[in-house]
This record gives sequence, structure tokens and C-alpha cells, in this order.
Amino acid sequence: MLAIHSRKNSFSDKWIEFCEKYDIQYKLVDCYSSDLIQQLNDCCGLMWHWGHHDHKAVLFARQLSLSLRAIGKDMFPSVDTAWHFDDKVGQKYLLEALASPMIPSYVFYDKSKAINWARNTSYPKVFKLRGGAGSENVRIAKTEKDALNFINRSFGRGYKVKNRRNFLKERIWRFKRDRSLSSFLNISKGIARLFIPKVAEREFPAERNYAYFQDFIPKNDHDIRVIVIGNRAFAIKRMVREGDFRASGSGIIIYDKAAIPEECLKIAFSVSKKMASQCTAFDFVFRDGEPLIVEVSYSFSARAYSDCPGYWNEKLEWIDGQFYPEFFMVEDFIKNLNLM
Repeated sequence: MLAIHSRKNSFSDKWIEFCEKYDIQYKLVDCYSSDLIQQLNDCCGLMWHWGHHDHKAVLFARQLSLSLRAIGKDMFPSVDTAWHFDDKVGQKYLLEALASPMIPSYVFYDKSKAINWARNTSYPKVFKLRGGAGSENVRIAKTEKDALNFINRSFGRGYKVKNRRNFLKERIWRFKRDRSLSSFLNISKGIARLFIPKVAEREFPAERNYAYFQDFIPKNDHDIRVIVIGNRAFAIKRMVREGDFRASGSGIIIYDKAAIPEECLKIAFSVSKKMASQCTAFDFVFRDGEPLIVEVSYSFSARAYSDCPGYWNEKLEWIDGQFYPEFFMVEDFIKNLNLM
């Protein structure tokens, strides 16, 4: 039997739909319950779409996947799929270990070493926190002074994972982009958040005592997002918003398959296999035409890919037609469990 933790508006909605459509035996479990292991006694695998924004899940989701592996039970996302999720520093080490084409990245755990590097490197550089999605917690250090300011704060009071002012700026930008009533009303939510932080914002500790930078790769007006699930890949081209250097979170998307470089697909398939990952989203930018991985993630907003006209297999053959990424996930998972 398959166990699923149900979370509204997550991957689990389609996982459950798939099981009911194809008569796959499943049961709903509560991953936050103290007796979860007992709930899984009659199950051979667990699927749980946990998010980086859920401070409770971050406390134990990785440990749970390791614990289930110890007793021969599979989990989606697996240990290999998610140990580095929302951890850009962890991803740096992983991608370097796999000799993957990536943006040169630098991490420091000693303030004096970080300052010495900042005084001898070239600019601009991109400063990032370990966590955050949609270009959240990504800043540009145009000068040595900028970098030193980031470093001093990193080894001082640190940074909150959620920046309420940035949250409001993002809402205003989306209204300018969409000019819709819903985007206008969302501005009021951003204003409210300035004064009333969410529970998760209060619970996550400040990020401090490390500094992480990447080289700034110029002349990129877009990035390429490739998602590999098993032996399938689908992709989009995301344009950089006006006056910014970041494409992630812009919502300006091109779905034309001709816009996706074949080399990005090849790299994504190759690195995904080396990672032994069930599902990985790769973000690419380009230096002199060469694709470089910016970061990776198992989780993504499936709605953003509903307009993809098809996907590629491992042979880079195109399969035309609409699909649900979540169906790919559960199909691969239950086949591995011999439930289908």
C-alpha cells in the first residue's frame, strides 16, 4: 500500500487523483503525528511534498527519509533527492563533487577569510542565503563595499529568511506586471505583512555565521529551467524582469520547445542520474554560450508548467501533448514499489 501525506495545493492533489484514476491502493497519513511510523506499518512507501517554507517539516523531513530507508521503506522525496533541498551551500559541494558545470561559488565560515577574499576578488558578485525560492534572498554586490556590508551582517546579527519589505516589493512588481484586481489586492497583504509576520517567519532562526557568493554572469536576459523526473524532462525559458538580473520568480515564461538548448537537457539528465534523484529542477544561465547550473531543487510550482506542450525522453526524443508532472512522480514511485 502507498502512503500519502495530503497537503492542499501541493503535489499530493494529483498524486491522489492518479491513485484513484488507476485504482492504486493508498491511504492518507499524517507526517506530523508522533505515531507516523506505526501508521506506515502496512505501507511500503510514503509520498510527502514538504516545503522549505514549513518550519516544522524542515525540522524532521530529511531525518524521516533516512529513518524509513533504514527499515526498507521508500519515500518521495528520497534522501538523495532532497538532502540538499533549499540549501545552496549544500548544492555547491554536491555539484562540485559531481564535476557538474556550475557557476563558480564561494562559501566562508570565518569572517576574516571572507573579508580578505572580498578585498581581492572582482565585482560584481551575487550574495545569497542558503535558503529561499523565486530569487528570494538573492542580492547583488556591485562593489567591495557592498560585499563587506553583506559579510559584516552575515557574521553579526544575520538575515531573516523572510524579508517583509522584499515581500511587499514583489507584490507591487506583480501588480505592475499583471494589472489585475487580484494582484492589486495582494498588495494589501504585503502591507499587512510589514506589521504582522507569519508564524513561519517568527519560527525560522536568523541566517548567520557564513557568507555565500557566486560569480555574476553578465549578459543573461533569461534563464532555462529544466525539470527531470525519471527518464523525462520538460523545460521553460524564464525572462529577467525589467531592471533586475534575476529570472526566477519573474513569471515571464516562454514555453516554446525551440527555446530550450539541447545541451541543457543533456546536462540535466546526466547530473540527475549521478545524483540518483527522483525529481530535480535545474536552473541554467550562460557564460559565452556555455550552460552553467545556478542551483537545483526537487520542489517547484507545478502550475507554471501546465502550458508546456510536451516533454523529452532520455534519448532527447520529443513527446507531444499535455502532462501532469505529479503523475510522473507517483508513476515512477509505485513502479519501483511493484504496486503497478
